[in-house]
Amino acid sequence: MKKKINEDVANYLILGACNPKMAHEAMKIEPQVGAMLPCNVIVRSTGVDQVMVSAIDPVASMLAIPNDRLKALAGQVRAMLEMVVSTI
Repeated sequence: MKKKINEDVANYLILGACNPKMAHEAMKIEPQVGAMLPCNVIVRSTGVDQVMVSAIDPVASMLAIPNDRLKALAGQVRAMLEMVVSTI
């Protein structure tokens, strides 16, 4: 935020978590899906020695597109995100 709009945001980090291979697979299944890809994870301080990690559920974000193949791929991405978040 500091670089873009000269605002300080304390202890807040946005991580780019896009998996290019999975994003490409999703775009092959549904070309307009790019606008809905859940590619960010946030890590933020919620108090002294407390951190929260948040990510959009890929399955929930793909519900607007009626495509079972896309939903299956979103399930794979969800599993990958869950594994990463659980290790933090």
